This record gives sequence, C-alpha cells and structure tokens, in this order.
Amino acid sequence: MQVKPDVEFRKATEADLDRIWTIIQQAIRRRRADGSIQWQDGYPNPDVIGLDIQKGAGNVAVVDGEVVAYGVILINDEPEYERLHGKWLTGGDYVAVHRIAVADSHLGQGLAAAMMQHAEYKAREWNVASVRVDTNYDNHAMLHIFDKLGFIYCGQVYFRGSPRRAYEKVLVP
Repeated sequence: MQVKPDVEFRKATEADLDRIWTIIQQAIRRRRADGSIQWQDGYPNPDVIGLDIQKGAGNVAVVDGEVVAYGVILINDEPEYERLHGKWLTGGDYVAVHRIAVADSHLGQGLAAAMMQHAEYKAREWNVASVRVDTNYDNHAMLHIFDKLGFIYCGQVYFRGSPRRAYEKVLVP
C-alpha cells in the first residue's frame, strides 16, 4: 500500500470536472456495493463538485498526468461541525476535509491517505493547528485511514439526517 512517488497534488480546475465526476461515480458505486447508504442520495453531484472548484477547495491527485483522486480542503467552513454531539479537541481554526474519492484504477495505492496527509500539509502551511473530518459509520476504509493517521474520535455530526463519526487531529508543529 505504498503511494507512487510521482503523485502531484494541485487545485482542481473546471477542466477536471468530468474526470472528478467519473471518480466520484466510481466511489458511489463502491459504497453501494459495500451496502452503505453514504453517497446514495444524490450527493455529491456535479453541482457540488463545481462549487468546490469555484471556492478553490477542490484538490486532485495526479499520477502520470491523470487525475486519480479528489478531495476537498477547507478552512473553518463546515457549519455542521458547530453542532457536534461530543467535544472537539481544539476550539480554534481547523481544516475540514470532505469528499475524498479515488479512481477504481488506483485503489490500494494509499491515495486516500495521501490526500489526508496533503490536507495536513496545507493546514500547517496555513498555520492551522488541527484537521477535522467525518465519515459514515460503515465506511471502514476511511475509518481505518483516520485511525492509521492518528485522528481521534470526537463524537457525531449529522448530514442530511444521517449520523456520521467525527474525528480531529491536532497537528504538532
């Protein structure tokens, strides 16, 4: 599960939208095949991805010139995190990471974890001391990544009526 050394991370552009949507659709199918309800309600969709890109929050991983993974990296921009049923580790600024998806052709190469590490890198670059994330209770792959990368379970948040596990990682300078 080693990431290829030639992974490049960059901001997503409008020109990436079709490829990102293909990757998201592959992830939606995988979640359905796993028996999950996550991403089975019309979200995310191309409009959401387009807004991510317009806000400058969409990020892609590129291998050999091909977009192979997508993720959203935001600062202090998740209202649901204000309604956490639990307690965050910190009270200050945070980076939120959402909508991580990897192309079927590049599964098992550590790209989802690499996207999370890229978010940590960006947080440090922006002098933000923590990263917050959430996922569905049955998304075992992401739960494993959160655990492996040292994220701490902080409680539960709700998106579109569904409970999700929320985690935070405090970044040591």
